[in-house]
Amino acid sequence: MNLIEQLEKEEIARLGKSVPDFAPGDVLKVSVKVKEGDRERLQAYEGVCIGRAGSGLNENFTVRKISFGEGVERVFPVYSPNVATIEVVRRGKVRRAKLYYLRDRRGKSARIAEKTGGGETTEE
Repeated sequence: MNLIEQLEKEEIARLGKSVPDFAPGDVLKVSVKVKEGDRERLQAYEGVCIGRAGSGLNENFTVRKISFGEGVERVFPVYSPNVATIEVVRRGKVRRAKLYYLRDRRGKSARIAEKTGGGETTEE
């Protein structure tokens, strides 16, 4: 491990931000801090995660939602102070790391199937 990676790990630990485990295809609700004058409030941004990029302190993810019939994408740095919380609403079943093909889809073809549990249960 080189010095830069070590410093990044220390900075992530210092921030103490709990980031849930999420992947492209998941529907996320991101609470963003919005400053209006001297007041600050949280605004929810809910959409499908279409990709993650970077690593360590520089990691970011892209969230896409449909707002008033128009597709809107927003890139959030994972460890940004403006991102208050990241909540996974539902998990999506996809086979790709980048879901840019959703930009060209509308309606039913833009849906992503929900991931089922599929875990093995042990009954005694």
